[in-house]
Amino acid sequence: MTSQSAICAPSIFDGSEWHSDAAVLFGAGRVTGIVPTSRLPDSLPVTRLQAGMLVPGFVDLQVNGGGGVLMNDDPSVETIETICRAHSRFGTTALLPTLITDTAERTAQAIDAATAALQRTVPGCLGLHLEGPHLSQARRGAHDPELVRPARDADIERLLAAGKAIGNLLVTAAPEAVTTAQVRALSDAGIKVSLGHSDADRGTASDMVSAGASLFTHLFNAMSPLGHREPGMVGAALSEPGVSAGMIADGIHVDPASMGIAIRGKEGPGRIFLVTDAMSTIGSERTEFTLNGRTVYRSDGRLTLKDGTLAGADIDMIASVRVLVEQVGIDLGEALRMASLYPARAMGVAAGHGHIGEDARADFVHLSDDLAVERVWIGGEDVFNAD
Repeated sequence: MTSQSAICAPSIFDGSEWHSDAAVLFGAGRVTGIVPTSRLPDSLPVTRLQAGMLVPGFVDLQVNGGGGVLMNDDPSVETIETICRAHSRFGTTALLPTLITDTAERTAQAIDAATAALQRTVPGCLGLHLEGPHLSQARRGAHDPELVRPARDADIERLLAAGKAIGNLLVTAAPEAVTTAQVRALSDAGIKVSLGHSDADRGTASDMVSAGASLFTHLFNAMSPLGHREPGMVGAALSEPGVSAGMIADGIHVDPASMGIAIRGKEGPGRIFLVTDAMSTIGSERTEFTLNGRTVYRSDGRLTLKDGTLAGADIDMIASVRVLVEQVGIDLGEALRMASLYPARAMGVAAGHGHIGEDARADFVHLSDDLAVERVWIGGEDVFNAD
């Protein structure tokens, strides 16, 4: 019995180019190549997709919850499994479960849970994102003001230990709450530092980039805006060529016109990529939930605290792609890269994620022509089928 299989599709996007009437070959959870359908061996097990397109699995670096559960409520392997399963039906095949600002005990539980989930190879779990608590009070957003605080040396030591245990660790911090030496220590250890929830000016943010910060968290939101005399955090994210920035494309956190301006204005090689910042509502019928003891209300695609403060997002990844294509006017290939290749590059995992190429993980999404998720594979295993 052969260990190799194939998926044929009318159109395949490999992350760079489109292939017509082609097939992806894969085995042992890895891609072995893309070939014309006419060159498929007769003996090979083949899944034939009659319509639509096969694209790389989506990579989401900021996922607070899904399937009715929230990482902050119960940071456990079971919670991570539920979140990954909920998002897989929307095309996400690799994600960072995200813990927002919480107690030291809850943070330690999240680190342990992510470590265990990776050891158990939970499908879809890529690592961990700790968003806070080292943020700016002025730009804390929905984060609990009682828990937001500057980083101490002991905090950095715990993060360094977590990075060794987890591997793919992303930490969001504000320049006001960390030092350049602390950022350099984290970056030198392979931990990805993302700047966010900050009122810093462009120069201060750029100093942190020079120290090793390589990402910005949810561009435009909870950060000093782009001004004509002071470019702020937004200006730093757009003008620093080596950094990448996540963006929530729900049309609520950022106006579609602003999305287009930022995407067109971003200098490379760093790129703007999609994040959902999704909460427990994704894949569930929940109309409200609690966050650090405060009620968050769900209404018309918006999640807010009682005072109207946005508290995460109520959108999935394929819906975000549709917003880019339909409301922002982004080319489909570029929108797909923003959901897959660019976040994988930003996290340093593009060798195995975000594209369909030799030795990449066999993470695929079958999309209909109107961009609905029909089927999803993670590591070559069929994990979702809309039929």
